Amino acid sequence: MKGIIEIDNLVRRFGDFTAVDKVSISIEKGQIFGILGPNGAGKTTTINMILGLLEPTSGSITVNGLNVSKHPNEVKQMTGLMTQETIVDSELTAAQNLEIAARLYHLSSDERESAIKEALKEAELTDFADAKAGSLSGGMKRRLYLVKTMIQKPDILILDEPTTGLDVQNRVQMWDHIRALQQRGITIVLTTQYLEEADQLCNRIAVIDHGKVVATGTPTELKRLVSSGRVMEVITSLEEAQKVADFLKKKFKLDIKVLGEKLECFLEKDPVDTFGKVLDGLVKAKMPIISISMHLPTMDDVFIKLTGSSMRDAVGTQVSDRSNIMLKR
Repeated sequence: MKGIIEIDNLVRRFGDFTAVDKVSISIEKGQIFGILGPNGAGKTTTINMILGLLEPTSGSITVNGLNVSKHPNEVKQMTGLMTQETIVDSELTAAQNLEIAARLYHLSSDERESAIKEALKEAELTDFADAKAGSLSGGMKRRLYLVKTMIQKPDILILDEPTTGLDVQNRVQMWDHIRALQQRGITIVLTTQYLEEADQLCNRIAVIDHGKVVATGTPTELKRLVSSGRVMEVITSLEEAQKVADFLKKKFKLDIKVLGEKLECFLEKDPVDTFGKVLDGLVKAKMPIISISMHLPTMDDVFIKLTGSSMRDAVGTQVSDRSNIMLKR
């Protein structure tokens, strides 16, 4: 059975640079599907092609059985997009922002009234319908923007880093809204720089690096790719990190990754016993460690294993492939 979104051998080049390189992804109806990768990996370029805003160099995308290149307007009508930037007019009220969106989708007068009322309720903004958007809090603006992108009741919703800039409370509240949308049968494609967010929300995840899909699976399946054992972390100082890493490599034959002041290693065989020996060895050698711990693999471990860097490093140091996405109707 084919998915609601089928991406087949997708390629997009900009001159000599290949931004998306033979990407194939199948997204089933009703899933929350995550696309993870460092900035510059090709995530936003892929989204632009799903939306019909950018033509593939080769390969194809079908959405609900329609080829995006041949039916771009129909695909846009059934798809909502929420970008990282909050696009609401600060000088208009919450209701007026929704009114404009409804008119752009050519909703009738009766449809507009019903859709706006429903959207305000969905965003928990009924009491703020006549408040200017500029006076709303950051979390309220994001919720307003979310329901604005859904005013035409799309089958598919693309969320491009939906919780960036939100505090923890508002982020968790946004997660609840996203889960509620899935329960209504909406298919959600999610890009995020918060790995915990992907772990909490996504049914399946594709990890993209240098334009290629390097792994696809459920969060649990991806964690199993990293290690069937445990992850050991040693915290030391930035100046002493290499010294401690060299000691562990030499004495215990461990494959140590140095990530700033943190050292990381996967313990595949007898992790508890190995951990005890490492701890004893570090203490006896009087190595300058601050802490040592062991845990099950996380999505951050997956990201490091597959892309060679933490999400924080990847977001902070690589060139972004983000373009200004304007969904033209």
